Amino acid sequence: MAVTIKSAREIELMREAGKILGNCHNEMADKIKAGMSAYEIDQIAEKLIRGYGCEPSFLGYNGFPGSVCISINDEVVHGLPEKDKFIKDGDIVSLDMGVIYHGYQSDAARTIAIGQIDPEVQKLIDVTKESFFVGIEQARDGNHLFDISAAIGDYAESFGYGVVRDLVGHGIGQEMHEDPTIPNFRQKRRGMKIREGMTFAIEPMINMGRPEIAQLDDGWTIVTDDGSMSAHYENTILITDGEPEILSLVE
Repeated sequence: MAVTIKSAREIELMREAGKILGNCHNEMADKIKAGMSAYEIDQIAEKLIRGYGCEPSFLGYNGFPGSVCISINDEVVHGLPEKDKFIKDGDIVSLDMGVIYHGYQSDAARTIAIGQIDPEVQKLIDVTKESFFVGIEQARDGNHLFDISAAIGDYAESFGYGVVRDLVGHGIGQEMHEDPTIPNFRQKRRGMKIREGMTFAIEPMINMGRPEIAQLDDGWTIVTDDGSMSAHYENTILITDGEPEILSLVE
């Protein structure tokens, strides 16, 4: 699949998809409480997404059974919405959600603190988010794709964290995952040139310990290999003729 340049109409649809997704994340952050099950969280998220006239991107995607990936503590991504999986005070919960609006996708993730958490874990969440913003400073027309990767990885690793190697960001549009793939760590090459009209999902996945990951027997949930905490921050962005536009962030 070639990297696509979006038309003005496509960009407007993706802007709306992103705005809806940003609102969904803000509302979910207010709704999540200790004692809730992952299944309950998923049901709330699906109702919210459909209430905006969208379809949940993840529901049924490659067989995924929920509308949101709910990953707790050492779970990196793809956590399942299970009825017997509960969150408690002191946990961190990564919510990875996507919406489809009139055939166009938006994808974003946030890591949320439940109650009082260890300050070192809060620092991990903060640095993961900061690494996204450091990375997209390089997301400009005429720069190279892996300039983004290097900026993210160098920043996160400067704190001693492990940057996940086996999972990466991606292009996005009518499909959830389009070309190109966008690593979160420095590459030997600079990669292709970035052009105005491209849309990417940039998503640092940062571990407090080592970068290695493992998959649980459920066939979905990805965890840190060493049991350390992991944080995830993602937005869908648009390359413009100036600074990148973050489509899925609503303050």
